[in-house]
Amino acid sequence: MAQKKVAGLPDLAETLLEVERPVLELDELWSFVLKKAHKRWVWLALCRQTRQVVAYVVGDRSEKTCRRLWQAIPEAFRGAQCYTDFWAAYANVIPVEQHTAVGKGSGQTAHVERWNLTLRQRLARFVRRTLSFSKSSVMHEACLRLFIHRYNCSHALTLM
Repeated sequence: MAQKKVAGLPDLAETLLEVERPVLELDELWSFVLKKAHKRWVWLALCRQTRQVVAYVVGDRSEKTCRRLWQAIPEAFRGAQCYTDFWAAYANVIPVEQHTAVGKGSGQTAHVERWNLTLRQRLARFVRRTLSFSKSSVMHEACLRLFIHRYNCSHALTLM
């Protein structure tokens, strides 16, 4: 049933509000499918002004997956200033003039870190210690996509 709902969703870019000079916060969080040995890293780009998820990918914690995230960011947000943690993949993928690596204490990635916590609070399958977990990658990603779509649409309504 979730796959049918996901198939009917518009492209993520269609849920985004326009921003004149966007600032993005990028981060990754881990989850798992079936057992903790099967880690899935969710990589996110969040617009600071609208609090909407601009792009996301699911994969491992490699530079290749980071590159997929960068390519998933819509053109309107590609020139944005980007704040990340010190994970080396970001520095290798994001253009130097746009990238600023910061520590958690700086507050520059506070919104995306808060979003990660919201995801974990609202969807039990993304909690690190839980009895609820995804049994398949397809359902794991379907639930994530549904959550992001609803989250983006609800934020769009509050900002209009």
